[in-house]
Amino acid sequence: MAEVHHFSYGLLTPVLAYVLSVTGSLLGLLCTARARGSASRSRGLWLTLAALAIGGTGIWVMHFIAMLGFGVPGAEIRYDVPLTMLSCVIAIVVVAIGLFIVGFRVAGPGSIVTGGVIMGIGVASMHYMGMAAMNMSGHVDYRPGLVAASVVIAVVAASVALWFALSIRGGWATAGAALIMGVAVTGMHYTGMAAMRVTVHEDMAAPTGATASDFLMPLIGGIGVMSIILLAIIAMARTEDELRVEAALRERIRARQAGGASHPPTLAPGPAEPPRTRSTGEWFDGGPGSDGAGREYAP
Repeated sequence: MAEVHHFSYGLLTPVLAYVLSVTGSLLGLLCTARARGSASRSRGLWLTLAALAIGGTGIWVMHFIAMLGFGVPGAEIRYDVPLTMLSCVIAIVVVAIGLFIVGFRVAGPGSIVTGGVIMGIGVASMHYMGMAAMNMSGHVDYRPGLVAASVVIAVVAASVALWFALSIRGGWATAGAALIMGVAVTGMHYTGMAAMRVTVHEDMAAPTGATASDFLMPLIGGIGVMSIILLAIIAMARTEDELRVEAALRERIRARQAGGASHPPTLAPGPAEPPRTRSTGEWFDGGPGSDGAGREYAP
């Protein structure tokens, strides 16, 4: 059984992984806050952006950055690119499913638990698929107890994240929720990593695939661009409170218009207009010399 290193660069990789997880979680929670005050179509767009932030940066990028510190003495590690990218897609999709469940159904414990289970199992699957994407001259197996613990942590973390997405309001509360989500996500990752056992076989062929450094520059560029775009979109969009005030104002306007249409205003009858002469155009009351309608045509 080979010795496995999870912190080859000391605290650099776990701290950086945690920071990225918090960043992705914070951006995602800010998007879900906008989604809560939006109509159906806009809500779907905001939840999709939240899934990209949480699933892409908060979970998958965190996982890969943490993997940079993983090493096995005497074994070269390469990555299967298609399988690695598939794990990224899974992370985003399962987060989107969880967010859409709580975003478009009646909010309550049932929807949170349902979304949390789906999202947690999906995140755990992403993690172990990412591990399966590693190629090395050796055999990898896992301790079942720690694997089960990592899945439980993932489900609990996902459920808490969905509850945060529904409930947390205010800048400080959102930041605190993102810090907690970062702890949960990185905790799940390192629990799953602790379950790994590697047996090196020196007679095996050299592994093929991309190195971790091959992913590093695209990751840095992608994270930077996506974060800037998301921050710009969030900054330009109206806040949840502003959206609620605007929606309430529209509702009041519709109610007032509906009330006016069902009960049209009536005008109080005023004094009858006196008749006008044909020749002078002056108003006057009809007298004995006028016609039956009270009109007199002066010569």
